[in-house]
Amino acid sequence: MNDIYGTPSSEDSLTVIPPKSGWAMTGFQELRDYRDLFYFLVWRDIKALYAQTILGFMWAILQPLVQIVIFTIIFGKVAKVSTDGIPYILFSSVAIIPWTYISQATSQSSQSLLGGSSMLGKIYFPRLIFPITPVLAKLVDFGISMFIVVCIMLYYRVSPTLNLFLFPLFLIMMVAVPLGIGTWLSSLAIRFRDVKQAMPFFIQMLMYSAPIVYSPTSIPEQYRLLYSLNPIVGVIEGFRACLLGTSIPWLYIWPGMVTAVMLVISGTLYFKRMERVIVDVI
Repeated sequence: MNDIYGTPSSEDSLTVIPPKSGWAMTGFQELRDYRDLFYFLVWRDIKALYAQTILGFMWAILQPLVQIVIFTIIFGKVAKVSTDGIPYILFSSVAIIPWTYISQATSQSSQSLLGGSSMLGKIYFPRLIFPITPVLAKLVDFGISMFIVVCIMLYYRVSPTLNLFLFPLFLIMMVAVPLGIGTWLSSLAIRFRDVKQAMPFFIQMLMYSAPIVYSPTSIPEQYRLLYSLNPIVGVIEGFRACLLGTSIPWLYIWPGMVTAVMLVISGTLYFKRMERVIVDVI
């Protein structure tokens, strides 16, 4: 109880949670301690995504399916883009599914702090939960939409090869891309609201810089190393190698892996540095 002058008595306790300074990384122990909140936010995002819709989770199939059909007609039938002998619908679908996940997870992760501003000033929890939540929640859509690829592979009688054992590696790489970009952009978005306005242009730029509608072999050889620094290139080419049985183009994969790791590490470090002022700025 407080005395008549409003000063705390000895029975009261005050807990102060000081912000971590410098470039310290978030401890996994802290994230684990708040795993219940973590699970709740992920599940909330999953349920809210298609709430009050008639088709529900069918949208996870319809959205990429429409894009696959449009790309196949325009780039496969009309423009006749070279696909190294792979049927265009198969060539594009294996790329569009991971790209859809990356683009949607990146967009939502980048705006996660602004969208969760009502919670930030009320209770303490690791703020890193916010940009990670949509990255994990969108994996549900990804898993559902992979049904399209499986059906097309069955239609063309494409049999998996030993490359399929490397598929988990490229799944991790796929998740790392929006996680790294999302932690960077969500931190920047609280200071610069222009990030939200620039996101559509940024996503469009990423799409055309990745081998979604075209083969990377169409890139001039002197620029291929620079081109392969884009981690999305490695993800898509890794998916094609694992699912379609083509040779694994490590030239396009290793540089992208390095970039993805650097994005996650640097994004997390910058996020932790900005975490001290998030509530004040937002």
